[in-house]
Amino acid sequence: MTWVLYAAAVYNLVWGAWVVLFPNHFFDLVGMQRPLHPSLWQCVGMIVGVYGIGYWCAARNPLVHWPIVLVGLLGKIAGPVGYVDGALIRKNLDPAFGATIPTNDLIWWVPFALMLVAAWRYHHRGDAG
Repeated sequence: MTWVLYAAAVYNLVWGAWVVLFPNHFFDLVGMQRPLHPSLWQCVGMIVGVYGIGYWCAARNPLVHWPIVLVGLLGKIAGPVGYVDGALIRKNLDPAFGATIPTNDLIWWVPFALMLVAAWRYHHRGDAG
């Protein structure tokens, strides 16, 4: 659990810094029009980077700091849900944004969920009964 959270922390810190420091680079890579207000995209990068700080802190004791993992998992579920709504249902979001979903969100679902199960078991051991 510790190494997964350290990996998530590094990933989020690097991804967040990339978006903050080079806000147009993602759009250039996927062939999208650059945003009119890149500062909004930079705010997304800042939020992702802040998650990275939280994961780094949680890595010291994932069973105790499980709320950080829960918040992270909820964000990693909400991202793809918002993408599906914007790109596929409302059709007001460029489908190219989907390029971020596998590495920003999907790969973390199983390990984060398993951490939460482990934390639940840790905090509820001996309660059956």
